[in-house]
Amino acid sequence: MKKEFGIIGMGVMGKSLARNFASKGIKLALFNRYEKGSEELVAQNFIAEYNELSSASGFEDLKAFVNDLSTPRKILLMVKAGDVTDSTINEISSLLEPNDIIIDGGNSHYKDTAQRIESLKEFGIHFIGSGISGGEEGALKGPSVMPGGDKESYEKIAPFIEKIAARDFNNKACCSYIGKGGSGHFVKMVHNGIEYAEMQLIAEVYSLMRFGLLLDPNEIASLFKRWNEGELSSYLLEISSEVITKKDDGEWLIDIILDQAGNKGTGSWTSIAAAELGVSITMINEALFARYISAFKEERVKAQNLYDTDNSSEIFDLNIDQIHDAYKAARIINHHQGIHLISAASNEYSWDLNMPEIARVWTNGCIIRSTLMKSLIKVLKSTDRILLSPEIISEIKNSIDDLLEVTAIAILNRHSIPCLSAASNYITAYINAQSTANIIQGQRDYFGAHTYKRKDDNSGKSYHTDWS
Repeated sequence: MKKEFGIIGMGVMGKSLARNFASKGIKLALFNRYEKGSEELVAQNFIAEYNELSSASGFEDLKAFVNDLSTPRKILLMVKAGDVTDSTINEISSLLEPNDIIIDGGNSHYKDTAQRIESLKEFGIHFIGSGISGGEEGALKGPSVMPGGDKESYEKIAPFIEKIAARDFNNKACCSYIGKGGSGHFVKMVHNGIEYAEMQLIAEVYSLMRFGLLLDPNEIASLFKRWNEGELSSYLLEISSEVITKKDDGEWLIDIILDQAGNKGTGSWTSIAAAELGVSITMINEALFARYISAFKEERVKAQNLYDTDNSSEIFDLNIDQIHDAYKAARIINHHQGIHLISAASNEYSWDLNMPEIARVWTNGCIIRSTLMKSLIKVLKSTDRILLSPEIISEIKNSIDDLLEVTAIAILNRHSIPCLSAASNYITAYINAQSTANIIQGQRDYFGAHTYKRKDDNSGKSYHTDWS
Protein backbone atom coordinates (compact mmCIF):
# COMPACT_ATOMS: atom_id res chain seq x y z
CA MET A 1 0.00 0.00 0.00
CA LYS A 2 1.27 3.48 -0.91
CA LYS A 3 2.28 5.73 1.97
CA GLU A 4 0.33 8.89 2.87
CA PHE A 5 3.18 11.22 3.73
CA GLY A 6 6.91 11.46 3.05
CA ILE A 7 9.76 13.02 5.01
CA ILE A 8 13.22 13.77 3.59
CA GLY A 9 16.02 14.25 6.11
CA MET A 10 16.50 12.11 9.18
CA GLY A 11 18.27 14.61 11.38
CA VAL A 12 17.11 15.33 14.94
CA MET A 13 14.00 17.27 13.87
CA GLY A 14 13.16 14.95 10.98
CA LYS A 15 13.27 11.88 13.19
CA SER A 16 11.19 13.47 15.96
CA LEU A 17 8.56 14.63 13.49
CA ALA A 18 8.48 11.17 11.89
CA ARG A 19 7.75 9.56 15.24
CA ASN A 20 5.07 12.18 15.89
CA PHE A 21 3.35 11.52 12.54
CA ALA A 22 3.58 7.75 13.01
CA SER A 23 2.12 7.94 16.53
CA LYS A 24 -0.96 9.61 14.98
CA GLY A 25 -1.46 6.64 12.63
CA ILE A 26 -0.03 8.28 9.51
CA LYS A 27 1.71 5.87 7.10
CA LEU A 28 5.15 7.24 6.25
CA ALA A 29 7.88 6.94 3.67
CA LEU A 30 11.22 8.17 5.05
CA PHE A 31 14.30 9.14 3.06
CA ASN A 32 17.85 9.96 4.06
CA ARG A 33 20.77 10.45 1.70
CA TYR A 34 23.45 7.79 1.35
CA GLU A 35 27.00 8.75 2.29
CA LYS A 36 29.38 5.81 2.35
CA GLY A 37 30.92 5.34 5.76
CA SER A 38 28.90 8.09 7.48
CA GLU A 39 25.24 7.87 6.44
CA GLU A 40 24.20 4.37 5.49
CA LEU A 41 20.72 2.86 5.99
CA VAL A 42 19.84 5.79 8.25
CA ALA A 43 16.08 5.72 7.60
CA GLN A 44 15.89 1.91 7.72
CA ASN A 45 17.83 1.68 10.99
CA PHE A 46 15.74 4.45 12.51
CA ILE A 47 12.51 2.63 11.67
CA ALA A 48 13.82 -0.52 13.34
CA GLU A 49 14.35 1.39 16.62
CA TYR A 50 10.75 2.39 17.28
CA ASN A 51 7.56 0.33 17.34
CA GLU A 52 5.39 3.24 16.16
CA LEU A 53 7.34 3.23 12.88
CA SER A 54 6.59 -0.40 12.07
CA SER A 55 4.39 0.53 9.09
CA ALA A 56 6.90 3.07 7.70
CA SER A 57 9.25 2.44 4.77
CA GLY A 58 12.87 3.65 4.66
CA PHE A 59 14.79 4.65 1.55
CA GLU A 60 18.17 5.80 0.26
CA ASP A 61 16.99 5.86 -3.34
CA LEU A 62 14.96 8.99 -4.07
CA LYS A 63 13.01 7.54 -7.00
CA ALA A 64 11.90 4.54 -4.93
CA PHE A 65 10.91 6.91 -2.11
CA VAL A 66 8.76 9.01 -4.46
CA ASN A 67 7.15 5.93 -6.00
CA ASP A 68 6.13 4.69 -2.55
CA LEU A 69 3.88 7.72 -1.97
CA SER A 70 0.22 8.04 -2.93
CA THR A 71 -0.75 11.00 -5.15
CA PRO A 72 -0.90 13.88 -4.81
CA ARG A 73 2.36 13.32 -2.98
CA LYS A 74 2.97 15.26 0.21
CA ILE A 75 6.68 15.51 1.06
CA LEU A 76 8.18 17.34 4.03
CA LEU A 77 11.78 18.53 3.65
CA MET A 78 13.77 18.59 6.88
CA VAL A 79 17.16 19.46 5.44
CA LYS A 80 19.61 22.32 5.92
CA ALA A 81 18.34 25.68 4.67
CA GLY A 82 19.95 27.30 1.64
CA ASP A 83 21.85 25.39 -1.03
CA VAL A 84 21.01 21.97 0.41
CA THR A 85 17.29 22.77 0.25
CA ASP A 86 17.64 24.02 -3.34
CA SER A 87 19.58 20.96 -4.48
CA THR A 88 17.07 18.62 -2.81
CA ILE A 89 14.16 20.43 -4.48
CA ASN A 90 15.90 20.29 -7.87
CA GLU A 91 16.56 16.59 -7.49
CA ILE A 92 13.11 15.61 -6.34
CA SER A 93 11.03 17.91 -8.57
CA SER A 94 12.09 15.96 -11.69
CA LEU A 95 10.50 12.86 -10.13
CA LEU A 96 7.23 14.50 -9.12
CA GLU A 97 3.97 15.10 -10.97
CA PRO A 98 1.61 18.09 -11.20
CA ASN A 99 -0.35 18.73 -7.97
CA ASP A 100 2.30 17.07 -5.78
CA ILE A 101 3.19 19.18 -2.74
CA ILE A 102 6.61 19.92 -1.26
CA ILE A 103 6.68 21.34 2.28
CA ASP A 104 9.88 23.01 3.48
CA GLY A 105 9.95 22.67 7.27
CA GLY A 106 13.43 24.15 7.73
CA ASN A 107 14.46 27.68 8.69
CA SER A 108 14.56 28.96 5.12
CA HIS A 109 14.66 32.65 4.26
CA TYR A 110 11.20 33.90 3.35
CA LYS A 111 12.40 35.43 0.06
CA ASP A 112 13.89 32.08 -0.98
CA THR A 113 10.54 30.45 -0.20
CA ALA A 114 8.65 32.94 -2.36
CA GLN A 115 11.07 32.29 -5.22
CA ARG A 116 10.72 28.51 -4.89
CA ILE A 117 6.94 28.78 -4.98
CA GLU A 118 7.12 30.65 -8.27
CA SER A 119 9.75 28.42 -9.90
CA LEU A 120 7.84 25.21 -9.10
CA LYS A 121 4.59 26.58 -10.51
CA GLU A 122 6.04 25.97 -13.98
CA PHE A 123 5.88 22.24 -13.29
CA GLY A 124 2.51 22.33 -11.54
CA ILE A 125 4.18 21.41 -8.24
CA HIS A 126 2.92 23.18 -5.11
CA PHE A 127 5.31 24.48 -2.48
CA ILE A 128 4.61 25.30 1.17
CA GLY A 129 7.13 27.14 3.34
CA SER A 130 6.38 26.16 6.90
CA GLY A 131 7.97 27.42 10.07
CA ILE A 132 8.15 24.72 12.75
CA SER A 133 9.01 25.69 16.32
CA GLY A 134 9.49 23.65 19.45
CA GLY A 135 12.88 22.03 19.09
CA GLU A 136 13.42 18.28 19.36
CA GLU A 137 10.87 17.79 22.14
CA GLY A 138 8.25 19.94 20.42
CA ALA A 139 8.71 18.10 17.14
CA LEU A 140 8.06 14.82 18.94
CA LYS A 141 5.22 15.86 21.25
CA GLY A 142 3.61 18.68 19.28
CA PRO A 143 5.23 21.74 17.67
CA SER A 144 3.81 25.10 16.66
CA VAL A 145 3.49 25.07 12.86
CA MET A 146 3.34 28.13 10.57
CA PRO A 147 2.64 27.14 6.94
CA GLY A 148 2.60 29.70 4.13
CA GLY A 149 1.92 29.35 0.41
CA ASP A 150 -1.28 28.88 -1.54
CA LYS A 151 -4.29 28.06 0.60
CA GLU A 152 -5.54 25.22 -1.61
CA SER A 153 -2.30 23.32 -1.07
CA TYR A 154 -2.43 23.94 2.66
CA GLU A 155 -5.91 22.46 2.85
CA LYS A 156 -4.57 19.24 1.33
CA ILE A 157 -1.81 18.88 3.92
CA ALA A 158 -3.81 20.27 6.87
CA PRO A 159 -5.24 16.89 7.97
CA PHE A 160 -1.68 15.64 8.44
CA ILE A 161 0.10 18.75 9.76
CA GLU A 162 -2.63 19.77 12.19
CA LYS A 163 -2.72 16.26 13.59
CA ILE A 164 0.87 16.47 14.84
CA ALA A 165 0.77 20.08 16.11
CA ALA A 166 0.54 21.13 19.76
CA ARG A 167 -2.92 21.96 21.10
CA ASP A 168 -3.97 25.34 22.44
CA PHE A 169 -6.14 26.10 25.50
CA ASN A 170 -9.24 25.08 23.50
CA ASN A 171 -7.60 21.87 22.21
CA LYS A 172 -7.28 23.41 18.75
CA ALA A 173 -4.14 22.71 16.73
CA CYS A 174 -1.34 25.29 17.10
CA CYS A 175 -1.14 25.27 13.33
CA SER A 176 -2.93 27.58 10.94
CA TYR A 177 -2.65 28.78 7.37
CA ILE A 178 -0.50 31.90 7.75
CA GLY A 179 -0.77 33.48 4.32
CA LYS A 180 0.59 33.71 0.80
CA GLY A 181 4.15 33.47 -0.45
CA GLY A 182 6.93 33.28 2.11
CA SER A 183 4.75 34.51 4.99
CA GLY A 184 5.03 31.27 6.97
CA HIS A 185 8.81 31.44 7.05
CA PHE A 186 8.70 35.20 7.74
CA VAL A 187 6.51 34.66 10.80
CA LYS A 188 8.84 31.88 12.02
CA MET A 189 11.82 34.18 11.46
CA VAL A 190 10.28 36.90 13.63
CA HIS A 191 9.33 34.26 16.21
CA ASN A 192 13.05 33.48 16.43
CA GLY A 193 13.89 37.17 16.73
CA ILE A 194 11.48 37.59 19.64
CA GLU A 195 13.05 34.45 21.10
CA TYR A 196 16.53 36.03 20.89
CA ALA A 197 15.38 39.02 22.95
CA GLU A 198 13.44 36.89 25.45
CA MET A 199 16.53 34.77 26.08
CA GLN A 200 18.77 37.81 26.45
CA LEU A 201 16.32 39.44 28.88
CA ILE A 202 16.36 36.37 31.12
CA ALA A 203 20.16 36.33 30.96
CA GLU A 204 20.26 39.99 32.02
CA VAL A 205 17.79 39.44 34.86
CA TYR A 206 19.86 36.48 36.06
CA SER A 207 23.05 38.55 35.86
CA LEU A 208 21.51 41.42 37.83
CA MET A 209 20.41 39.04 40.56
CA ARG A 210 23.63 37.01 40.63
CA PHE A 211 26.19 39.79 40.40
CA GLY A 212 24.14 42.85 41.38
CA LEU A 213 22.19 41.40 44.33
CA LEU A 214 24.67 38.58 45.04
CA LEU A 215 22.03 35.83 45.03
CA ASP A 216 23.15 32.28 44.29
CA PRO A 217 21.64 30.22 41.43
CA ASN A 218 19.32 28.29 43.76
CA GLU A 219 17.83 31.53 45.08
CA ILE A 220 17.42 32.89 41.56
CA ALA A 221 15.83 29.65 40.36
CA SER A 222 13.33 29.82 43.23
CA LEU A 223 12.38 33.32 42.14
CA PHE A 224 12.06 32.22 38.50
CA LYS A 225 9.80 29.35 39.57
CA ARG A 226 7.63 31.71 41.60
CA TRP A 227 7.41 34.16 38.71
CA ASN A 228 6.54 31.28 36.42
CA GLU A 229 3.39 30.63 38.45
CA GLY A 230 1.97 34.04 37.51
CA GLU A 231 1.80 36.58 34.72
CA LEU A 232 5.46 36.11 33.73
CA SER A 233 4.99 32.40 33.04
CA SER A 234 6.83 31.21 29.93
CA TYR A 235 8.62 28.16 28.58
CA LEU A 236 11.95 30.00 28.50
CA LEU A 237 11.68 31.14 32.11
CA GLU A 238 10.74 27.58 33.11
CA ILE A 239 13.79 25.97 31.51
CA SER A 240 16.11 28.75 32.72
CA SER A 241 15.54 27.76 36.36
CA GLU A 242 16.86 24.30 35.44
CA VAL A 243 19.75 25.64 33.35
CA ILE A 244 21.12 27.83 36.15
CA THR A 245 20.94 25.14 38.87
CA LYS A 246 22.54 22.24 37.00
CA LYS A 247 25.79 21.09 38.63
CA ASP A 248 28.86 19.41 37.18
CA ASP A 249 31.28 17.78 39.62
CA GLY A 250 29.87 19.92 42.41
CA GLU A 251 30.18 23.21 40.51
CA TRP A 252 27.46 25.30 38.88
CA LEU A 253 27.53 24.22 35.24
CA ILE A 254 26.44 27.73 34.23
CA ASP A 255 29.79 29.03 35.58
CA ILE A 256 31.71 26.49 33.48
CA ILE A 257 29.93 27.08 30.17
CA LEU A 258 31.99 29.35 27.91
CA ASP A 259 30.25 32.72 27.52
CA GLN A 260 30.19 32.75 23.73
CA ALA A 261 26.67 32.52 22.26
CA GLY A 262 25.97 30.86 18.92
CA ASN A 263 23.36 31.78 16.34
CA LYS A 264 22.07 30.24 13.13
CA GLY A 265 21.19 33.34 11.14
CA THR A 266 17.48 33.92 11.76
CA GLY A 267 18.25 36.74 14.21
CA SER A 268 20.26 38.65 11.63
CA TRP A 269 17.59 37.98 8.98
CA THR A 270 15.02 39.56 11.31
CA SER A 271 17.19 42.64 11.78
CA ILE A 272 17.75 42.98 8.03
CA ALA A 273 14.03 42.59 7.31
CA ALA A 274 13.24 45.29 9.88
CA ALA A 275 15.75 47.64 8.25
CA GLU A 276 14.24 46.98 4.83
CA LEU A 277 10.71 47.62 6.14
CA GLY A 278 11.66 50.60 8.30
CA VAL A 279 10.56 49.10 11.63
CA SER A 280 12.38 49.66 14.91
CA ILE A 281 13.12 46.32 16.62
CA THR A 282 15.82 47.59 18.95
CA MET A 283 15.50 44.76 21.47
CA ILE A 284 15.93 42.00 18.88
CA ASN A 285 18.86 43.91 17.39
CA GLU A 286 20.56 44.31 20.77
CA ALA A 287 20.03 40.64 21.62
CA LEU A 288 21.66 39.72 18.32
CA PHE A 289 24.59 42.11 18.83
CA ALA A 290 25.03 40.85 22.40
CA ARG A 291 25.66 37.42 20.90
CA TYR A 292 28.09 38.94 18.43
CA ILE A 293 30.16 40.74 21.08
CA SER A 294 30.19 37.58 23.21
CA ALA A 295 32.11 35.87 20.40
CA PHE A 296 35.17 38.05 21.09
CA LYS A 297 36.03 36.33 24.35
CA GLU A 298 39.82 36.71 24.21
CA GLU A 299 39.51 40.35 23.23
CA ARG A 300 37.08 41.02 26.10
CA VAL A 301 39.46 39.40 28.60
CA LYS A 302 42.28 41.57 27.28
CA ALA A 303 40.11 44.71 27.42
CA GLN A 304 39.06 44.03 31.02
CA ASN A 305 42.72 43.90 32.04
CA LEU A 306 43.60 47.01 30.05
CA TYR A 307 40.73 49.03 31.48
CA ASP A 308 41.20 47.60 34.97
CA THR A 309 37.47 46.86 35.20
CA ASP A 310 36.31 46.19 38.73
CA ASN A 311 33.55 43.58 38.76
CA SER A 312 33.26 43.45 42.55
CA SER A 313 31.09 46.51 43.12
CA GLU A 314 28.78 46.88 46.10
CA ILE A 315 25.30 45.38 46.01
CA PHE A 316 23.08 47.34 43.60
CA ASP A 317 20.42 49.53 45.17
CA LEU A 318 17.63 47.43 43.65
CA ASN A 319 15.04 44.99 44.90
CA ILE A 320 13.44 41.91 43.39
CA ASP A 321 10.08 43.59 42.76
CA GLN A 322 11.76 46.29 40.66
CA ILE A 323 13.56 43.71 38.56
CA HIS A 324 10.31 41.74 38.20
CA ASP A 325 8.44 44.76 36.86
CA ALA A 326 11.31 45.88 34.63
CA TYR A 327 11.40 42.40 33.09
CA LYS A 328 7.61 42.45 32.63
CA ALA A 329 7.67 45.81 30.83
CA ALA A 330 10.61 44.83 28.61
CA ARG A 331 8.87 41.62 27.51
CA ILE A 332 5.78 43.56 26.43
CA ILE A 333 7.96 45.99 24.45
CA ASN A 334 9.78 43.08 22.79
CA HIS A 335 6.50 41.52 21.66
CA HIS A 336 5.24 44.91 20.46
CA GLN A 337 8.29 45.30 18.24
CA GLY A 338 8.06 41.78 16.81
CA ILE A 339 4.34 42.05 16.06
CA HIS A 340 4.90 45.48 14.49
CA LEU A 341 7.43 43.94 12.11
CA ILE A 342 5.04 41.15 11.08
CA SER A 343 2.27 43.70 10.53
CA ALA A 344 4.55 45.86 8.37
CA ALA A 345 5.52 42.85 6.23
CA SER A 346 1.87 41.88 5.86
CA ASN A 347 1.10 45.33 4.49
CA GLU A 348 4.19 45.49 2.28
CA TYR A 349 3.69 42.09 0.67
CA SER A 350 -0.15 42.04 0.74
CA TRP A 351 -0.19 38.90 2.88
CA ASP A 352 -3.28 39.92 4.88
CA LEU A 353 -2.00 38.15 8.00
CA ASN A 354 -4.32 37.36 10.90
CA MET A 355 -2.39 38.69 13.89
CA PRO A 356 -4.58 37.21 16.67
CA GLU A 357 -4.36 33.81 14.95
CA ILE A 358 -0.57 34.01 14.81
CA ALA A 359 -0.50 34.74 18.55
CA ARG A 360 -2.82 31.76 19.13
CA VAL A 361 -0.52 29.46 17.14
CA TRP A 362 2.30 30.65 19.43
CA THR A 363 0.48 29.80 22.68
CA ASN A 364 1.80 26.23 22.76
CA GLY A 365 4.46 24.07 21.18
CA CYS A 366 6.82 26.93 20.31
CA ILE A 367 9.78 28.29 22.22
CA ILE A 368 8.16 31.67 23.00
CA ARG A 369 4.91 30.25 24.40
CA SER A 370 3.81 32.16 27.49
CA THR A 371 0.94 33.59 29.50
CA LEU A 372 1.67 36.94 27.83
CA MET A 373 1.16 35.37 24.40
CA LYS A 374 -2.30 34.12 25.41
CA SER A 375 -3.28 37.60 26.58
CA LEU A 376 -2.12 39.12 23.27
CA ILE A 377 -4.77 37.23 21.29
CA LYS A 378 -7.45 39.56 22.67
CA VAL A 379 -5.22 42.64 22.35
CA LEU A 380 -4.45 41.94 18.69
CA LYS A 381 -8.12 41.70 17.81
CA SER A 382 -8.36 45.46 18.27
CA THR A 383 -4.87 46.70 17.34
CA ASP A 384 -1.58 45.43 15.95
CA ARG A 385 0.27 48.05 18.01
CA ILE A 386 0.40 46.36 21.39
CA LEU A 387 1.60 49.45 23.26
CA LEU A 388 -1.53 51.36 22.21
CA SER A 389 -3.90 48.84 23.78
CA PRO A 390 -5.67 50.14 26.94
CA GLU A 391 -4.82 46.97 28.90
CA ILE A 392 -1.16 47.20 27.93
CA ILE A 393 -0.98 50.95 28.61
CA SER A 394 -2.04 50.23 32.18
CA GLU A 395 0.65 47.55 32.55
CA ILE A 396 3.38 49.81 31.18
CA LYS A 397 2.35 52.79 33.33
CA ASN A 398 2.65 50.59 36.41
CA SER A 399 6.10 49.26 35.50
CA ILE A 400 7.91 51.88 33.41
CA ASP A 401 9.53 53.61 36.39
CA ASP A 402 11.04 50.31 37.53
CA LEU A 403 12.29 49.57 34.00
CA LEU A 404 14.01 52.95 33.81
CA GLU A 405 15.45 52.75 37.33
CA VAL A 406 16.78 49.21 36.89
CA THR A 407 18.40 50.27 33.62
CA ALA A 408 19.96 53.40 35.13
CA ILE A 409 21.33 51.67 38.23
CA ALA A 410 22.75 48.78 36.22
CA ILE A 411 24.51 51.13 33.82
CA LEU A 412 25.88 53.29 36.63
CA ASN A 413 27.34 50.10 38.08
CA ARG A 414 28.91 49.29 34.70
CA HIS A 415 26.67 46.27 34.28
CA SER A 416 25.83 45.42 30.66
CA ILE A 417 22.08 45.08 30.03
CA PRO A 418 21.61 45.68 26.27
CA CYS A 419 18.00 44.47 26.03
CA LEU A 420 16.71 46.22 29.13
CA SER A 421 18.48 49.39 27.92
CA ALA A 422 16.92 49.04 24.47
CA ALA A 423 13.48 48.60 26.04
CA SER A 424 13.99 51.72 28.16
CA ASN A 425 15.11 53.83 25.21
CA TYR A 426 12.35 52.56 22.95
CA ILE A 427 9.46 53.17 25.34
CA THR A 428 10.83 56.60 26.25
CA ALA A 429 10.94 57.56 22.57
CA TYR A 430 7.62 55.89 21.73
CA ILE A 431 5.58 57.77 24.32
CA ASN A 432 7.10 61.19 23.55
CA ALA A 433 5.54 63.21 20.74
CA GLN A 434 8.73 65.24 20.21
CA SER A 435 11.79 63.39 18.92
CA THR A 436 15.28 64.56 17.98
CA ALA A 437 14.60 64.02 14.27
CA ASN A 438 14.16 67.77 13.61
CA ILE A 439 17.90 68.22 14.29
CA ILE A 440 18.67 65.33 11.94
CA GLN A 441 16.51 66.87 9.21
CA GLY A 442 18.25 70.22 9.64
CA GLN A 443 21.66 68.55 9.35
CA ARG A 444 20.59 66.58 6.26
CA ASP A 445 19.31 69.70 4.58
CA TYR A 446 22.49 71.61 5.47
CA PHE A 447 25.00 69.19 3.95
CA GLY A 448 22.87 67.56 1.27
CA ALA A 449 19.89 69.80 0.51
CA HIS A 450 17.63 66.87 1.37
CA THR A 451 14.79 69.26 2.40
CA TYR A 452 12.47 69.05 5.37
CA LYS A 453 8.81 69.58 6.24
CA ARG A 454 7.42 72.13 8.71
CA LYS A 455 5.03 71.71 11.65
CA ASP A 456 3.15 74.86 10.64
CA ASP A 457 2.40 73.59 7.12
CA ASN A 458 0.23 70.50 6.67
CA SER A 459 0.25 70.62 2.86
CA GLY A 460 3.12 68.14 2.59
CA LYS A 461 5.34 70.74 0.93
CA SER A 462 9.11 70.27 1.30
CA TYR A 463 11.39 73.14 2.30
CA HIS A 464 15.09 73.92 1.83
CA THR A 465 17.08 76.55 3.70
CA ASP A 466 20.27 78.33 2.69
CA TRP A 467 21.96 77.66 6.05
CA SER A 468 25.06 79.73 5.36
